[in-house]
Amino acid sequence: MEKAKGPQFLRFCIPIVETLQELGGSGQPKEVTDTVLERLHVSEREQAQTNKNGGSRVRNQVAWARFYLAKADLLDASRRGVWALTEKGRTVHLSPNAVTQLFKEVQANFPTKEKQPNAVDDATEITSPMDPSGDSASKRTLLDILKSLSPGGFERVSQRLLRESGFERVLVTGRSGDGGIDGHGILQVNPFVSFTVLFQCKRYAGAVSASQVRDFRGAMMGRADKGIIITTGTFTTEATKEARRDGAPPIELVDGETLVQMFERLEFGVKPKTVYEVDEAFFEEYR
Repeated sequence: MEKAKGPQFLRFCIPIVETLQELGGSGQPKEVTDTVLERLHVSEREQAQTNKNGGSRVRNQVAWARFYLAKADLLDASRRGVWALTEKGRTVHLSPNAVTQLFKEVQANFPTKEKQPNAVDDATEITSPMDPSGDSASKRTLLDILKSLSPGGFERVSQRLLRESGFERVLVTGRSGDGGIDGHGILQVNPFVSFTVLFQCKRYAGAVSASQVRDFRGAMMGRADKGIIITTGTFTTEATKEARRDGAPPIELVDGETLVQMFERLEFGVKPKTVYEVDEAFFEEYR
């Protein structure tokens, strides 16, 4: 198969557009990224690689591809929390040569060279350049702090997060030789229904593999109705499929991005900040 000439992240441009077209024009970032990685048969080994900032290298490449597609007006850069095709993107049929040309045209319009990903090493961290609010910086800071905690500290903060999310009797065990189980709790759905839940905390960069999900499920068999794996990293596409495998006890996966969103939603360990944008039109009649 012919490939676009340039940085490695360009290989994701065509699959991103085609995936969004198949999804009806829009999709959640994780949904699109997982589908693209599976579509290109990206190995678990490559998915586990990290860049210099500790984030997923391959998912960072997908983010760069999305950035370039938005700059080329194929994706809507203004939508937050969802990736959406523009009118142009809904009907485009990209070829490898077209992607190479797109890359050159976007590069030529960068205001400064510093904002360009290196054409040889495209592992440079991207922190949502289409979101000028500064939210990306705070998310990265929070994730870095979580990664810097001691293993016991991360287990305790996960315990607190589960309690804040409605779990009861949440205890951290963290015993060695317990199959990687770090604690357990009870989720009371209503007065008639409750679930015993075992959880595992993985405080590291990189991706949790399918084999690690299987090992955790083996350790929880016969002991709980449900499992949760919480990590500051990511999960490979194979790990996600294994967690949802038919006929096996379900395991919920909480990656670093989801973890940060939970902290923000609960306002746990973070403080909300209001930002105002000046409405210049309002002052027109007073000029």
